[in-house]
Order: sequence, then C-alpha cells, then structure tokens
Amino acid sequence: MLLYLLRVLARLPLSWLHAAGAALGWLVYRVSPSYAARLRENLYASGVCSGDAQCRKLLLAVAAEAGKGIAELIAVWFGADDKVARLAVACDGWSVVEAARARGKGIIIVTPHLGCFEMVSLYFVQQLPMTVMYRPPKLAWLEPVMVAGRSRWLATVAPASLGGVRTFYRTLQHGGTVGLLPDQAPGAGEGVWVDFFGRPAYTMTLAVRLQRATGAAVIMVFAERLPGGRGYHLHFEELPTAQFDEAALNRAVEAQVRRRPEQYLWSYNRYKVPAGAPKPYGRGERREGRGET
Repeated sequence: MLLYLLRVLARLPLSWLHAAGAALGWLVYRVSPSYAARLRENLYASGVCSGDAQCRKLLLAVAAEAGKGIAELIAVWFGADDKVARLAVACDGWSVVEAARARGKGIIIVTPHLGCFEMVSLYFVQQLPMTVMYRPPKLAWLEPVMVAGRSRWLATVAPASLGGVRTFYRTLQHGGTVGLLPDQAPGAGEGVWVDFFGRPAYTMTLAVRLQRATGAAVIMVFAERLPGGRGYHLHFEELPTAQFDEAALNRAVEAQVRRRPEQYLWSYNRYKVPAGAPKPYGRGERREGRGET
C-alpha cells in the first residue's frame, strides 16, 4: 500500500515536491531544537560562511534544501523510468568514467551527502552496472522502501556489512563499479580520525582500502539540485590515487561542498564518536591519513 501511494505521489511535478520539501525543512528546523542546534553548529564551524548575516541567510537555505532532499526521494525512487531518466538534465565529466573503464581495474564512485546524492547511482546505472552500499535503517519497515527505490536498471544493492564489503571487492576485481557515501560516519574499527572542515571526524577507511587493494579509479560525483524543480546537473571528477588516503578523501569532499554549501546535509551527525571507537584527538592537533588515532 505504501509503495503504491509513493508511486502515485511521484507523478507530481518535481517543483511541487521541492516546494513542499522546503516548507517541511523550515518547519522541522523551527520545531526541533536538537536538529536546529546540530545544523547551526556544523554549518557555522565549517567556515563556509562569514559574518552573522551571511550565515543566517545560508542557514535558511540549508534548512530548505534539506527538506527538498527528503521530498525529492518520492520522484527519484518511485517515478516512472522515463521520468526519472529525464531528471538528469546536464552532465559534465562522464569522459573520466569511460577512461577508467578502459583501464579495466574497476571504479569506486564516491558521492557525499550533497545535492541529490540518490540521483547519482540512478543516472549511472542507466549506462553501466553498479553495486551500491546502503546502511539498513533503524526502522525496519523503511528497508524494503529504500531497496525498492534504489533497485532499477542495472543497479545492485549491498548492505553495509562484511558480506557487502566482500561483494565490493569481487565487483572491483572483475572491473565493475561500486558506490558509497564517503562522509558517512563508520562504526568502531572502520575509521580513523581525520580533519573535516577543521574538526576531527571519524572517517571511513573502506574507500581507501578498496582502492589500494584493487587499483580502482576513484571518481567523485555531485548531483547538483537545480532551482525551480528543473532537475539535476551531475558533475564527475576523478580523484588522484597516487597519494590517496582518508585525508585526501575528506579534502575532496570539502571542495565539492564549497561549490554549493546550501545543498550539503549539515544536520548529519558527522562528528559523533561511535561506540567503542577511540576518542578524537584534541581540536588543536591536526592528524591526517591512515592510522592516526
């Protein structure tokens, strides 16, 4: 019943969904003190804005864009195939994907919590197969909704588990493509403390381990949300792998976020200390790369 309702709502224009989402984003910001506090703290501490007036203006835009990110899932996950395909109205940098394919060592797609990150894999799998990692939600009833939304065309989903990691290795060893969120906070033992916008953030080691084990290309992708519900502009950029580590990965994410800071998910609890993980280093210290705990 729920999936049927979502598919009906997906027939609405994207501009309508974005308008409703923006209103929802502002409402949640107003009624949830904890949400608002985390959003403000992460945004203001990042240094992407300066001065109270500029930061307040950006803060309101961030709240609206976060709401759009929720509402647009209806269109992206449950719209008809032809409608979803038309949502990607522009793309630059696809040539780096073709070049990486020609080298035959696999591709790691890294997509931050920026813009419509769900659109990245759905654009990619219209062209080529891809295996995407997902973390099962705390609410069990949401998992089949998430899997249904992400499983179309040439997409395969793998849970964030040991089995999922093994699937990723096998896929890359056969020259395939995998996708993950590089700024997702990992569990204890799966990360190292590295600066992210000047603050220690427990950063996943998986992308680096996969690249070093397979020699795969690493491609950063950002699906920019266009105004007026016009769709999305996808940006592909290959990252250097000669000195690829967790610090380099975080710097690459920061560079993308600075392009459109209002579209980053600043409310995400990026700086949490996972249960069982070592404590972060002091804010006055700066440590980078593998093993700096």
